[in-house]
Amino acid sequence: MASPMDLLRSNLSRVRIPEPTTRIFKQECCVSFDTPKSEGGLFVDMNSFLAFGKEFVDWNFGKTGNPVYLHIKQTRKLVSEDRPLKKPTLLAIGIDGGFDNGEPEYEEAYSIVILPGYISLPFPSVELPEKVRLAVDAILLAEGAERKEQVAAWVAEKKQVSQYATNLQQIDNGVVVPPSGWKCSKCDKTENLWLNLTDGMILCGRRNWDGTGGNNHAVEHYKETGYPLAVKLGTITADLEGADVFSYPEDEGVLDPHLAQHLAFFGIDFSSLQKTEMTTAERELDQNTNFDWNRIQESGQEVEPLFGPGYTGLANLGNSCYMAATMQVVFSTHSFCARYYMNQSLKLAFERAPADPTVDLNMQLTKLAHGLLSGKYSIPVPEKDDDANVSKGSRQEGIRPRMFKAVIAASHPEFSSMRQQDALEFFQHFLDQVERAHAGNLEDPSRSFKFGIEDRILCPSGKVTYSRRLDNILSLNIPLHEATNKAQLEAFYKLKAQKVSEGKEVSSDQIVRPRVPLEACLANFSAPEEVQDFFSSALKSKTTAIKTAGLTSFPDYLVLHMRKFVMEEGWVPKKLDVYIDVPDVIDISHMRSNGLQPGEELLPEVAEDEVGSTKLVANEDIVAQLVSMGFNYLHCQKAAIRTSNAGVEEAMNWLLTHMDDADIDIPISEADVTPATASSTVDQSKVDTLVSFGFSEEIARKALKASGGDIEKATDWIFSNPDPSASSDVNATTSNSTSSSSDVGLPDGGGRYKLIGLVSHIGTSTHCGHYVAHILKDGRWVIFNDQKVGASVNPPKDMGYLYFFERLNS
Repeated sequence: MASPMDLLRSNLSRVRIPEPTTRIFKQECCVSFDTPKSEGGLFVDMNSFLAFGKEFVDWNFGKTGNPVYLHIKQTRKLVSEDRPLKKPTLLAIGIDGGFDNGEPEYEEAYSIVILPGYISLPFPSVELPEKVRLAVDAILLAEGAERKEQVAAWVAEKKQVSQYATNLQQIDNGVVVPPSGWKCSKCDKTENLWLNLTDGMILCGRRNWDGTGGNNHAVEHYKETGYPLAVKLGTITADLEGADVFSYPEDEGVLDPHLAQHLAFFGIDFSSLQKTEMTTAERELDQNTNFDWNRIQESGQEVEPLFGPGYTGLANLGNSCYMAATMQVVFSTHSFCARYYMNQSLKLAFERAPADPTVDLNMQLTKLAHGLLSGKYSIPVPEKDDDANVSKGSRQEGIRPRMFKAVIAASHPEFSSMRQQDALEFFQHFLDQVERAHAGNLEDPSRSFKFGIEDRILCPSGKVTYSRRLDNILSLNIPLHEATNKAQLEAFYKLKAQKVSEGKEVSSDQIVRPRVPLEACLANFSAPEEVQDFFSSALKSKTTAIKTAGLTSFPDYLVLHMRKFVMEEGWVPKKLDVYIDVPDVIDISHMRSNGLQPGEELLPEVAEDEVGSTKLVANEDIVAQLVSMGFNYLHCQKAAIRTSNAGVEEAMNWLLTHMDDADIDIPISEADVTPATASSTVDQSKVDTLVSFGFSEEIARKALKASGGDIEKATDWIFSNPDPSASSDVNATTSNSTSSSSDVGLPDGGGRYKLIGLVSHIGTSTHCGHYVAHILKDGRWVIFNDQKVGASVNPPKDMGYLYFFERLNS
């Protein structure tokens, strides 16, 4: 029988020495959430450099035949309880410079293991072949692929040297800045002041979303003069690197390597100054470390920790709470639970995966489902760790969805970053990726969220036109005038005015917020609205039409998005501080749209020679007001056109939900400017493009009509319609049928729904703050706050951003 060393030498051809660019996985199993800390440790394939837990490494050997592995096992160290906590310098959790997540320290042990017999050789050892020693050293020295991707996403957050700093022109106008007593040159602001480094003007900063901050005088000064750099007074100290320098043309915080001489130009001796204000980054950190969690966090309640299947937390990867909250609710639905957990084992997903399972969405979704739902990783973390007493703790480590995040974000630059994101945008991107992966397959669990929306436009001629589209969320405006506590609000506004006149602030326990019933938001969606500049093919002219909307199908799961951003006086965007009264059961049966009704007459189709005269032109008043808020001119034009010039608020809402559209920067096309009519004109070049993809011309035309001429959306439409050739025209409704080509095959049923989950948001913008999920499980509400999972005492049903409802079967 061959010795272990002879066996290793006979398999040297299967050992590779990794290159500097090789992706090496050594922190987490590719098909589970096992790590080197797990009981069986981690096995790194020394040919593919993929890692596997003890239960799964045999699968890899059977699939690849690779026999040689580096075994890594981590054992917890004893650490002093009075270890000091480091202050965070980055808005992140669990990476260098970020928040200390209190993780214990571990020591590592290594060995070389040869399968299938699990023959082990110690490492380090001079007896090992040089090739093996070099390969192991390279693996251990390399930054793990999981870690590398996480850290790389933060590089963009670091300040860069401004291109304007080296040759900055400074005007000798006799300005000498005093060491204290600063005030804005144009108003009475004495905080958030910025010194322009060109002319020495001291001006207040930008107005925040919530109305606080400055009066925009510093940025207005830049627009008038073009002077590029400013430094925030109160952040200048002997440590100049900590000063807050902003570049207006680069629109970001920057480094000014010549700041000392730029300050000296205006008589500022930085060495004697004391810090009196937070930098922009520090203020953002402070807001994130000092949240007013109140009811969303349930911080004042005794929350009973929960463990076991379905109660697994998702550890924060650094501002990934938007993903954690969303995925917890998604995997509480039967459709996703069945597809990726009950009906698909980890082994089956691994066998179907490509050579690198870390880039396979099906594998990583199956891994995430089994990680969340099996209960394997939902166990208490020991709070004490000594020889005499090891007690179970009240928290769990949870799982780190790093590989899932890398796969789902691969096609999206924002989700690839470590910045906070909008949970709604992530949810829609996630469903889109799942749908693409299934390519029309009826196993697609994203179909359980999809439904049809039908718009009915009534022309003054009495004739109508219908158009249908698909969606996976119902986005609702919040009609504040429907608040049910108007008397209390009126009294509060009087109190607030009185406090302001006295120079006092209203205390938090005195604040009264509007309470709006969810029924009012749903009614607002269905209510008739005017469509300006509608071209009537019956009247042969532009007119004002009336539009109403309804649903052509009711999904298994209905997701409601509350539009909490509105326009304040002066066109300042603001997040609504409002409560939504949401009942446990809703009935939307009255919102069903049934198409053309008896006695209704369709508007005639627009002839091809009339198309040119029907083009919508963006209302320049709307565009100008949006541009004044800082939005891109082209984006503003599209927003005005896509909302049929309905108004600034409508265009603003469209912009906020379409900023990341793939085609947002593409010049306005024919499809963009053709208004809602029964037109059947389709751009032939786009038809030809789809035909070149392998689709028939008939299907290509129908898809483009259903998608407003957008090729990418038309492709999605084809994949989401298994048999489009047998369907009727999506825009030319000629009967009272309740289905069309846009919603054939979608789930449908009654209109009664039960609330099963909500995602709540704390913060002034969807791109900062924190997301928390509350889910109805086993008859009780549960809070999922990253890896903290517990029984909810008082779920904040009136503070949701996204509400998830499950259809009740009659």
